[in-house]
Amino acid sequence: MTHDQAARPRTLSAPDGTRFRDLNGNGTMEPYEDPRLPVGERVADLLGRMTLEEKAGLLFQTMIAINPDGTLVDPEPGAPDDDPMRASTSAMVTGKLMNHFNLFGAAAPRRMAEWNNRLQDLAATTRLGIPVTVSTDPRHGFVDNPAASAHTEGFSLWPEPPGLAAIGDEELVRRHADIVRREYLAVGIRLALHPMADLATEPRWARILGTFGSDAHVAARMVAAYVRGLQGESLGASSVAAMTKHFPGAGPQLDGEDAHFPYGREQVYPGGNFDYHLIPFEAAFAAGTSQIMPYYAMPVGTEYEEVGFGFNKAVVTGLLREKYGFDGIVCTDWGLVTDSHILGASFPARAWGVEELDRLTRVEKILDAGADQLGGEAAPGLVVELVRTGRVGVERIDVSVARLLREKFVLGLFDDPYADPDAAEQICGSAEFTAEGLNAQSRSITILKDRPDDAAEPLLPLKPGLRIHVQGVDPEIAGRYATVVDRLEEADVALIRIAAPYDRRTEGFESFFRAGRLDFTEDELRPLLATAATVPTVFDIFLDRPAVVPEIAQNSAALVANYGASDAALLDVLFGRTKAEGRLPFELARTMDAVTSGHEDVPNDSGDPLFPYGHGLDVEPLGR
Repeated sequence: MTHDQAARPRTLSAPDGTRFRDLNGNGTMEPYEDPRLPVGERVADLLGRMTLEEKAGLLFQTMIAINPDGTLVDPEPGAPDDDPMRASTSAMVTGKLMNHFNLFGAAAPRRMAEWNNRLQDLAATTRLGIPVTVSTDPRHGFVDNPAASAHTEGFSLWPEPPGLAAIGDEELVRRHADIVRREYLAVGIRLALHPMADLATEPRWARILGTFGSDAHVAARMVAAYVRGLQGESLGASSVAAMTKHFPGAGPQLDGEDAHFPYGREQVYPGGNFDYHLIPFEAAFAAGTSQIMPYYAMPVGTEYEEVGFGFNKAVVTGLLREKYGFDGIVCTDWGLVTDSHILGASFPARAWGVEELDRLTRVEKILDAGADQLGGEAAPGLVVELVRTGRVGVERIDVSVARLLREKFVLGLFDDPYADPDAAEQICGSAEFTAEGLNAQSRSITILKDRPDDAAEPLLPLKPGLRIHVQGVDPEIAGRYATVVDRLEEADVALIRIAAPYDRRTEGFESFFRAGRLDFTEDELRPLLATAATVPTVFDIFLDRPAVVPEIAQNSAALVANYGASDAALLDVLFGRTKAEGRLPFELARTMDAVTSGHEDVPNDSGDPLFPYGHGLDVEPLGR
């Protein structure tokens, strides 16, 4: 039977007329199939019916790919299975009995909805018909990084989280997350592997673009609004569950290196600021986040064991479960147990501090720490072995299985896991949602400087009808605002879009992480400053990290920053059609020496920043 021929569970009527999905195919409404019963009763009934293998499958969530036409990925028999991006969907669902998957890649919204329905039909062929929970990294921004975000055509496009923090409007963040919720629901995604509650206290860290900036209290407000936008005031059938990450705060990486890689495994607190990084998570707890993801890194020089947070019992059980009373799902970050190959390169397990343990013992330590689910792993047999050899009790497994089942029931997946492809086509990227995203892009732009050093008057907003030379901007779009000229000497003004600099790392997976230096080299600066010496120049810089830009600031006629903005969103601001409201969500240091001398866990501590936290100029639109 092909996936398109898989029989959907029959919807039957009980003697009293109650409609139910006959998930186990026996023609009788079992308690777990009864939509009238309390969730707790349905969970208990289903848990009692499950085999150890079915329970073990529930404890794993890994990547799953989608074909562009919306069909399931199933390589030919005998194809290599060490690349999770090409793994067989059927083997994972009907063989390993897994039913939590992180969607990797994308297709048109209609095709994504059709894919979800095929996946749910496949899951319905298993003995108990447990539906699949589909999760995703963020899909509504500009950056595409296989480990962090997935820019998806067909969804509305918004500034990255630092841009939302730059605006500082909690209601906008809630509205943004609500639109994310609607677009996810339309294609069948029910779990968001976001928001990030981490802080941008170490400017070199490659994941700053996922944060709400460096201030814990601002980030706390944004995170809480985001969780409520996804879930509502309580989790329910119209919610997308939030997996807030990376507990207890992933910002203070030693020298800013990322913990995906062995050289970035250490997390440090030279400023004694551990508790500061917990503040946004406390807001997430208050907002009711359904799930928490601990980080890869291992704390160094603290009271906690120097092992990765996913293995760390004092952090997961002691701090998260006991101190904060969190009783939701804890899912580890991806790939703590198994070495793998990604994008053609070897990628060792992120078993920081426990590298010497074998895979079985790593899983045992994760379960003992208090996690419920292993992210980025597809090895239920390890849990089966741990139980059958007496190393882990089945009652421990049942605790986590019950949590995971409960969320599926609360989300309504057992009663209706399907998406409507027609609705997906209408909802995703609708004119309303697209316009709101574009407006947020413009609002987030931060004007850092608006006056040539030798001029008495500000440059912005630019006047209609001027001649403009552009670099890094689509000339066709710029032509809607001004006369575009190729020759610099013919221009009244130049506009150059650039990005924060970084050290290029190896090819493959590591190349997606922009880390290292934040300052421009002489070779990078030379053409930029030559343009600025020829004609008044507006520089727009994409701040995926807090760049060091003293030379550009000094020589520019105007300097603005964005956190994900289209050419149109930027030009609307520069030509006075929309007002920029952004304020820096982190400081911009004056030198790299100031960056390297700072404390990784302390925000905005460069001493004499070029532009301080919260800086941003007001430029009134034309006609006001």
